[in-house]
Amino acid sequence: MADLPIAAVSRIAKANGAERVGADAAELLVKKAEAYIGKVAKEANKLASHAGRKTIKAEDIEMALENI
Repeated sequence: MADLPIAAVSRIAKANGAERVGADAAELLVKKAEAYIGKVAKEANKLASHAGRKTIKAEDIEMALENI
């Protein structure tokens, strides 16, 4: 089961212009969003570790987004 709520992802799609979102499309959006967030978090964790921290900070996320 996905950690991101499907309804929330559907609302995001609708807020960005989609009139309707099919269930299969919403499920795929959730899957891809979770994979993307996982990649960003993994890269941010590497940056935090390199800086000698266990806590990921916003600056780590920003840098991770530049590296991906």
